[in-house]
Amino acid sequence: MEAGVKQKAEKKVQEPVNQLDEQTPRWFALYTMAKREKMVAGRLTQKEITCYLPLLHLTRYYTRKIKKVELPLIRGYVFVRITKKEYVPVLETPDVVNFVKFNKNLIAIPEEEIDIIRRVVGDAVQAEAEPISFEPGDEVEIIGGQLTGIRGKLVSRENKREVLLELTTIGLALRVTVKEEYLRRIIKA
Repeated sequence: MEAGVKQKAEKKVQEPVNQLDEQTPRWFALYTMAKREKMVAGRLTQKEITCYLPLLHLTRYYTRKIKKVELPLIRGYVFVRITKKEYVPVLETPDVVNFVKFNKNLIAIPEEEIDIIRRVVGDAVQAEAEPISFEPGDEVEIIGGQLTGIRGKLVSRENKREVLLELTTIGLALRVTVKEEYLRRIIKA
């Protein structure tokens, strides 16, 4: 009987990590209902909760018209900068599904990764989000433009123009197209 109790004690599951802080606001990602990102961002702003929805400004060409549209960089995601007391009001916002968690842990997104997303959107480069799943390639660093200093992996040799930038904390990668002359190979020592 004691052996069974010991085994259960050994298999005790660790408590999930929660990086919400009482005083310091931190960035977290939210899942939203499909195509509701702008509505969620608007509702959070009305509640005076700091949020960020990275939008791409695109031009769509139709048979009889040209239309400018704003589409989310990462579908189904809105970023919020909150403290512990704002957690429940965020979840109570209509069209919010849940916080993005990693192995049941609520992990804060570093400010640097939010800045990278802001730079990508502000640089007017073509970008799309996709889950991290890529073939190992050359490590490169962008050495020109607003994305200077960002490192990633070369995923396409077509015109040597596509770079996949890893943002592992949010579990996504950003594919951006940059000029070949803006890339530098990183040589590992």
